[in-house]
Amino acid sequence: MKLGNFKVLTFDVYGTLIDWETGIIEGLKPLTDRTSHSLGRNEILETHAYHESTIQHLTPSKLYRDLLPVVYRRLAEEWNVTVSWDECQAYGATVGSWPAFPDSAEALEYLKKHYRLAVLTNTDNVSFAGSNAKLRVEFDNVYTAEDIGSYKPASRNFDYMIEALGRQGFDKSQILHVAESLFHDHAPANGFGLANCWIYRRHDKDGFGATMDPGNTPHADFRFNSMSEFAAAHRAEADP
Repeated sequence: MKLGNFKVLTFDVYGTLIDWETGIIEGLKPLTDRTSHSLGRNEILETHAYHESTIQHLTPSKLYRDLLPVVYRRLAEEWNVTVSWDECQAYGATVGSWPAFPDSAEALEYLKKHYRLAVLTNTDNVSFAGSNAKLRVEFDNVYTAEDIGSYKPASRNFDYMIEALGRQGFDKSQILHVAESLFHDHAPANGFGLANCWIYRRHDKDGFGATMDPGNTPHADFRFNSMSEFAAAHRAEADP
């Protein structure tokens, strides 16, 4: 299997192109600075992952910018901190300010010359627009949780994306799904028989950070530790 075999790259955004873990940690500082005991980075991220995935499962049609305030309140309750709803809502509005990984925009600029670029993201359209500005690329297709009415890893999201791209003439065999999260993306991609590329941003860290443990490790057809490594591999393949 070669990278040049595909015509469409479908991207997860948060964790893959946008450094959401840094964004989450910074956005939660008004809360974590008031806890009675010091919280480690992984503890914060893993607790956030639990509440986020739980609420996404229970209220799949809730917009991501409206879901995050509920996550903030659940975290405050768990850590015994009193918060106002205004403070919770302020956290929900931080997504568009989360930073891009330093290599994302340049890699996407290069890949845009060789592939159709699509997004399958667990966020809403307003939040993604803020992130997209940081990525400095015009995606050909954008599929958000707001559009679909559910959150990955729900099969509905992948059904929607595959059908929509199929209507534009792209067979599933021409799609390469590119993501960091084993839980949200690679496990369901395996289930759909989608070729997949793991951007292993957490290669030098323990645990799963802001995503849930997927259980069994899904198969990955390609693995790179960054988007710059992915782009370099494509260059090397195209010009050996």
